[in-house]
Amino acid sequence: MKTHTKDTQKSLTPELALEILKKGNERFVNNIKAHRNLLEQVNETSSGQFPFAAILSCIDSRTSAELIFDQGLGDVFSIRIAGNILNDDILGSMEFACKLAGSKLILVLGHTKCGAIEGACNNIELGHVTTLLNKVKPAIKVETKTLSERNGKNKTFVDNVTINNITITVQQVKEQSPLLSEMEKSGEIKIIGGLYDLDTGIVEFYE
Repeated sequence: MKTHTKDTQKSLTPELALEILKKGNERFVNNIKAHRNLLEQVNETSSGQFPFAAILSCIDSRTSAELIFDQGLGDVFSIRIAGNILNDDILGSMEFACKLAGSKLILVLGHTKCGAIEGACNNIELGHVTTLLNKVKPAIKVETKTLSERNGKNKTFVDNVTINNITITVQQVKEQSPLLSEMEKSGEIKIIGGLYDLDTGIVEFYE
């Protein structure tokens, strides 16, 4: 499989970019990798890159976006931070990816059994970790279904908070970046969420 060029990137719609990720995840789940010559891709991308998507995911070692979606060098911008939360630098990276580098899709990718989410649910306080986990607290606040055992040991509670965190982050991207919001309104990009299941390898998309 060849790397994306300026022409192939430009020809993609946001919908087609999403379809590439969906098919890539399907290959990953079925253990069927697209044939790539990585050294050839190194050479092909040495003078430029034309990624079709920017993916915000967790630093969890089991959630590499390139592997989960069976993508090669130069295909996606990979932004990683514990809990897949948002800050100004990440937002700036997304704006760079879409406005300056031509990406057609932003995906906020959470995952099951997330240590950051569990830590926030347990009110962990530890150095700078505290500041990071505080960004997950809004997702806990809006989880009103669980009335007891609102902690990291309650799988249902953690799962609900995880999905809330994805949804809130997607909304924050749209609210905090007029540039990206306008691009989405004009149909230039899509901004969506997704959940990666550590047990199955399947990504569920929230469009």
